[in-house]
Amino acid sequence: MDAVVMQEFGGPDVLRWQSVSDPIADPGWVTVRLKAAALNWHDVLVRQGRYSSPLPHILGADGAGIRIDTGEEVLVLPSLWWGEREAAPSSRWEILGDHHRGTYAELVRVPVGCVAPKPRGLSWEQAAALPLVGLTTYRALFSRGGLRAGENLLVLGAGGGIATMAVILGTAVGARVTVTSSSISKIAQAQELGAANGVLYTDPAWPEAARQFSPDGQGFDVVLDSVGTWEQSLSALRPGGRLVVLGASRNNLATIDVRPFYFGQYELIGTTMGSPRDFTGLLRLLDTETVSPLPIGAVFPLDQAAAAHTQLERGCTFGKIVLSSS
Repeated sequence: MDAVVMQEFGGPDVLRWQSVSDPIADPGWVTVRLKAAALNWHDVLVRQGRYSSPLPHILGADGAGIRIDTGEEVLVLPSLWWGEREAAPSSRWEILGDHHRGTYAELVRVPVGCVAPKPRGLSWEQAAALPLVGLTTYRALFSRGGLRAGENLLVLGAGGGIATMAVILGTAVGARVTVTSSSISKIAQAQELGAANGVLYTDPAWPEAARQFSPDGQGFDVVLDSVGTWEQSLSALRPGGRLVVLGASRNNLATIDVRPFYFGQYELIGTTMGSPRDFTGLLRLLDTETVSPLPIGAVFPLDQAAAAHTQLERGCTFGKIVLSSS
């Protein structure tokens, strides 16, 4: 098969198109002929060597295609070996593409439990964009964050995959969603997907501006923070609110004032990609509610993964970037 292979860690230019051996579907595993694979920021970190992946290596967590042994149209679940406990993954857990060959290829091999039927009505590109960001966001909002209809949700960083999915899923269950962004145009695009309001986080007073869109200015029931701005996020919460943290794209360290935290009765909740049970919940939600597909910001041929990574790192695309092999 042909695949996008990196022989070393580094910038986008380390991603090269070449022939490699086909995967072997051992007992308990299946092979999927991929129609599309979606990019995630996690792929950039793997490419840079943050996860000590083996070399040479094939990136990619997200994909959709045809299951070779049955001919079924499937999604690839990128959460490997979650384990028995729903509260947190096992010590064996990893994301597809970390240490096992990923989806930037014509074929991918995964455990048999890591495929699910492709949702009706989605294109290959929309289907490929769903698993990692959909699963991560579903777990953050519902399994961990306990978001309910009628609550007020603040989502940081409109334009990114997680934030976009949070607007879509939050709106679908009847929550009122406000977003932050560095761009008026991205706020407008989030509103087209269902967000009620938005504020620019380039304004240092953005938490106060955001609170004005909450009931009586008291703050939000849930704040979804994938950037690491805990102090500001907490100040946007109502008393007793939940701060759900699932990333650190701008800050790796956070300092909070302990006394106001416990007097505010806040909850600080960490989360990451979800379990097979979360994936089932996500697919059920897609079946039972009106859920818009993730917007696709750009599509590249599979052999142009380096150009796709360059565009991803520029951060100027609203919606997912996808590699197509169909």
